[in-house]
Amino acid sequence: MMRPVYIAGDNIITSLGFTTPEVIHKVESGIIGFQKYDDRSLTPTPLPLSLVNTDLLTGKFREILVMRHPEMHEEHFTRLEKMFIVSIHDAVKETEPALYGSNSLLIISSTKGNIDLLEEGKKNFPDPGHIYLWKMADVIGSFFGFINRPVVISNACISGVLALSTAARMIDAGLYDHVVVAGGDLLSEFVISGFLSFQALSPEPCMPFDIARNGLSLGEGCGTLVLSSEHKKSTAVMVSGSAVTNDANHISGPSRTGEELAMAIGNALKEAGINPGEISFVSAHGTATLFNDEMESKSLEIAGLQHTPVNSFKGYWGHTLGAAGVIESIATIRSMADNLLFRSAGFNEIGVSVPLNVIRENIHTPVQNCLKIASGFGGCNAAIVYRKM
Repeated sequence: MMRPVYIAGDNIITSLGFTTPEVIHKVESGIIGFQKYDDRSLTPTPLPLSLVNTDLLTGKFREILVMRHPEMHEEHFTRLEKMFIVSIHDAVKETEPALYGSNSLLIISSTKGNIDLLEEGKKNFPDPGHIYLWKMADVIGSFFGFINRPVVISNACISGVLALSTAARMIDAGLYDHVVVAGGDLLSEFVISGFLSFQALSPEPCMPFDIARNGLSLGEGCGTLVLSSEHKKSTAVMVSGSAVTNDANHISGPSRTGEELAMAIGNALKEAGINPGEISFVSAHGTATLFNDEMESKSLEIAGLQHTPVNSFKGYWGHTLGAAGVIESIATIRSMADNLLFRSAGFNEIGVSVPLNVIRENIHTPVQNCLKIASGFGGCNAAIVYRKM
């Protein structure tokens, strides 16, 4: 990229906490965020889920509402909208008010948005129009006073990485100086039943790349990254390259060869101007399904990264869908800032055909360039490279 794109602010909300430092501290301590739920309003069978604490979310949202819009009423916001607002509020606190002018943009990444409004108990929500992704984005953008109308990106499980790639390209092209990227999704009966129909959910916390893996674990959460053409931090991290491919292999099944994800990786590295040997760490998609992890291992081998340290953050807070690419990018960027590679939670023994270098224990080591990858239904693949200045 010709024009620099820096990371200017961030926030993570998961079952592990409501700020990036809180969440990363628990990851470093090896704490995972799953609890087994036997709630028939969510799932017909007990499942390990990673859920955001609703009472804490409500309390934090009320504080922000009183501070920013005391004239507004809490009941006019959905649970997911509250999550987005709390996350964005924390991420932009160091860069306001520069973010809301004509040279700034908000991008919302989500796969399902306010899908819970379809449930019987939510039919009395004041404005049913919030079910539309564009409406949800408008509500969030208006809350913060963004002049430009928000952009929504919803492309299965690469949504978060694709949103970050899009934001970086917009800044690189000179369209905007600042782009706030927020990714979020929540868990509902609709979402969980969909993955149950694929027989894709594990009865225990997921085990990415492990020989005993038998499915993914779902989580909900929100993440926000502020991308900017300017930086004020002593240790700056920037987006140096990204790429997207789509193999159209199957409506839900990933490629069996991994060539298409490898192509995205290769193109992202080329744009970043580096070779595979310069990547310090790969943050994999790592869903812990049989087919995804196998495909990813093949793609990393094709791309020349089979010996590079790799992990999956989904063993800590599950697959957060439209939030995954954003949240996992933030965790990757914190690895770079702290020169600390986090172990891949749930991993014990390699269970893919390519013997990847999966991180078993936290490692203190210099970290310069990192790669974040993602894949999703419909054969979409995305890769983004982060560089520490």
